[in-house]
Amino acid sequence: MTLSQRLREYIAACFTGLWLQSHEHEDALREIAQLCRQENWRLATWSIDEGLNLTNQPGTAEAGGNDPLTAIRSLSALASADSSAVLVLVNFHRFLNSAEIVQALVSQITAGKQNRTFVVILSPVVQIPTELEKLITVIEHDLPDREQLAEIARGIATDEGELPTGDGMERVLDAAAGLTRFEAENAFSLSLMRERQVKPQSIWELKAQMLKKSGLLELHRGGETFDDLGGLANLKEFCRRALAPGKSVRARGVLLLGVPGTGKSAFAKALGTETGRPTLLLDIGALMGSLVGQTEQRIREALRIADAMSPCVLFVDELEKALSGVGNNGDSGVSTRLFGTLLTWMSDRTSDVFVVATANDISGLPPEFTRAERLDAVFFLDLPGTAERRAIWEIYLRQFELPQQPKPIDADWTPAAIRACCRLSALLGVPLVDAAQNVVPVARTAAEAVERLRTWAASRCLAADQPGIYRRTTAAPAKPGRKVSRDPSQN
Repeated sequence: MTLSQRLREYIAACFTGLWLQSHEHEDALREIAQLCRQENWRLATWSIDEGLNLTNQPGTAEAGGNDPLTAIRSLSALASADSSAVLVLVNFHRFLNSAEIVQALVSQITAGKQNRTFVVILSPVVQIPTELEKLITVIEHDLPDREQLAEIARGIATDEGELPTGDGMERVLDAAAGLTRFEAENAFSLSLMRERQVKPQSIWELKAQMLKKSGLLELHRGGETFDDLGGLANLKEFCRRALAPGKSVRARGVLLLGVPGTGKSAFAKALGTETGRPTLLLDIGALMGSLVGQTEQRIREALRIADAMSPCVLFVDELEKALSGVGNNGDSGVSTRLFGTLLTWMSDRTSDVFVVATANDISGLPPEFTRAERLDAVFFLDLPGTAERRAIWEIYLRQFELPQQPKPIDADWTPAAIRACCRLSALLGVPLVDAAQNVVPVARTAAEAVERLRTWAASRCLAADQPGIYRRTTAAPAKPGRKVSRDPSQN
């Protein structure tokens, strides 16, 4: 539903106080003006630099038109018996720290029911004072869809050959998804200047900068694939099939629970490359704001961008740490409200966003998070078996350009420990067995925690390495120690 259609419905239903959240004020004002012309409504706009102006009468401003109080009180004069009147207040969130202005809005919105006058606050953020919370309805100005992005691209690339066709155009639209109209114009123009054609590479580069600047999401552009990960055969096959193109049912996501260092984050980053989807990194902890309502607003905005960029992979790392405050009042309920926003989105979203959440401790997650239909599956990533460890050694020996050589006993090593051993071997110029003297695997340093996690996961999670439910088949991790010996079977 377009912005004009939603505004028409709300005004017809006499919602006299509206808060329009938008980063594209010119586009929003254009749609509002077009709607008012179609419906024969009177329209006035106010901003701090231009004052109060009536539509189709440029320069018309009352005395003191730059005063926000005067602008609010002028709406009554625009009312008529046969037509509605709409006042749009641009970036008015900056003025809502005044008791006089808030009270004037309360009076005007209440009186609007009788004289059909409507106040629309146009702002990039939602910061509604307590006195206005029950009087104002929030409307979001959606980011442009693929059809609108294609229209923008055609307006920028006007010469023959500047705009690709077929699959090339689809890749361009994939790259531009999630940008505002203004950002899309800049991205297309930059690509034309660099490549003499609109290509996705320049758009991805600019898009990554914009996401990082917002502080809400980060676009991962690494080239990792499943070939860079040893083991995890069942998890890889599950996600490949779930994200195969042409599915009539959309996949929701997976939760990866496991011992630290077993490749949860590496898998999430490789999944996007493997399936041809952009990977968005969501750091929930970084979304915490100091102002009341800011955290909830930031998480909603981040999820809104993810929806606009679909199909994509949304990677949420160490989720249990971000949600550790759920259920207590230590942060005035911010974590609980953030968690509620996330749960609602996971249940109700219709976009093709595949969530990959990771956790090292299931006890830190509220049980509501893992209920059916929020995620497709919960996988447990255990310490790798013998065959998996052999494959992991081969991957990192190639990566660090090390020769085949005897390897240390690695029965309780994670992929991270194996990588650390190979890196130290290359860094120090010593054999793997000597480098292993500097590696203490997490299964030893945190043996009790690892044991509790493996015990909990048994019969509760899917196994990442083989089909079916995870069942413990290996012995408990060794007690902490420093003794390292050579494993003749791995020569």
